[in-house]
Amino acid sequence: MLNIPQDKLPHHIAIIMDGNGRWAKKKGLPRIEGHRVGMEKIREIMDICFKMGIKILTLYAFSQQNWNRPPREVNFLMSRFGRYLDKEEKDLKKKKVQLRVIGRRDNLSSSLKEKIKRVTLSTQNNQGFILNLAISYGGQEEIVDAVRAISLAVKKGVISPQDINKELFKRYLYTPDIPYPDLLIRTGGEFRVSNFLLWQIAYTEIWVTPVYWPDFNEEHFLEALRDYAKRDRRFGRIKEK
Repeated sequence: MLNIPQDKLPHHIAIIMDGNGRWAKKKGLPRIEGHRVGMEKIREIMDICFKMGIKILTLYAFSQQNWNRPPREVNFLMSRFGRYLDKEEKDLKKKKVQLRVIGRRDNLSSSLKEKIKRVTLSTQNNQGFILNLAISYGGQEEIVDAVRAISLAVKKGVISPQDINKELFKRYLYTPDIPYPDLLIRTGGEFRVSNFLLWQIAYTEIWVTPVYWPDFNEEHFLEALRDYAKRDRRFGRIKEK
């Protein structure tokens, strides 16, 4: 049982879901099988968030750099995303989940873009929980896109260079109205952020586990929450005596 006060729990959790391919290789299975099991894990983790009162979950599902993977693997992942949207739309609405998808959509198929549009619109008024999927996403790319948009606004005279500060910059990110993550979990044991939410995680607490994403379960999740509750988040300040 998790005996942690609600004010010691994160409001927004971001997860780098790493280790699908290595999980499959370890079991003598094709990499795509790891991705299939990994996609099924999303519902389980969401249900734990519901139970714990966590309101926002951002998942790193497919990066800009992942387009460089073998075409068979990429095609499988894109197909699984589409099937996930079709399969989960009804349940998302039932559970009052608002689905958001962040990232560049230029490389996505027209059918996948249409499904994303359909499900995000059909869930946009849900207030219970936000599921934020990062697909074709890159943190550096997000910052570049924000700079381009701000530059265009300056050129049009909508804002002046003197108006630009951290608060204004946030309004041009993919997540303008979402609080920054309190906790970033990375499965698979790698100690890097892999171009994920680079602006947003400036003061985010980071927790890494060697457990591969398909094996990540409730006990691992609760372990991360227990560790987070012990952290002293000072945001650059000195702790008062």
